[in-house]
Amino acid sequence: MQAGNLLIVDDDQQTRKLLQTHLGRSGFRVLAVANGSEFRQALNDTGADLVILDVMLPDESGFSLCQWIHEHPHFSGVPIIMLTGRTGETNRVLGLELGADAYLCKPFSLRELEAQIKALLRRRASIGQARGGHVLVFDEWSLDMVSRRLVHLSGEEVILSGSDFALLELFLAHPRQALDRDTIGNAIRGRDMLPLERVIDTAVYRLRQRLRDTGKPPRLILTVRGKGYLLATEVTSRRRV
Repeated sequence: MQAGNLLIVDDDQQTRKLLQTHLGRSGFRVLAVANGSEFRQALNDTGADLVILDVMLPDESGFSLCQWIHEHPHFSGVPIIMLTGRTGETNRVLGLELGADAYLCKPFSLRELEAQIKALLRRRASIGQARGGHVLVFDEWSLDMVSRRLVHLSGEEVILSGSDFALLELFLAHPRQALDRDTIGNAIRGRDMLPLERVIDTAVYRLRQRLRDTGKPPRLILTVRGKGYLLATEVTSRRRV
């Protein structure tokens, strides 16, 4: 049984063959390319249910590809896993700030990578089914749960990454309730991954930027000392037109 379409970019031929073989045996349809140009072409031509980006590529970085994906609404919601030989926290946080859903350092466990993939695809499927047919309205915003379109009252549309959408959906499902870090970590990274405090803080910071909630203190997503974060507004639901 096929589990989804994966698009991988890595300039190392051995790594590409290893991932194609292992993930193919697990039921995934896998297309692996060697550089950023081939990746852009493949994603435009065939699409993907999930992409895996190597950070260091011969023609551009995986960071620039991650940013490019999120600049195009028709790729909205495609989960992104980044692979790198760099172990520094700065690079890890940069990838997450740009919208990556997970970040693995080489050498990595194939079992861990497969668990990450399955968790992110489960999350994408569950989000797609959740509140299907409804638009959630809060403060000056509306979020279409089917198309994932976040629209301001002014008409401006904001593009959300998979993690952005998962975190916002969690807050909208629990308005005015303090959510702890474990709950948030499970929502944005999947149950098979341990949440990291810096990752969670970065995800909340990024969502605040999307919602123009950058005041000091923030107005919509509040920090609850010793507990976590809270969405400080009412949420209503209406049918899609």
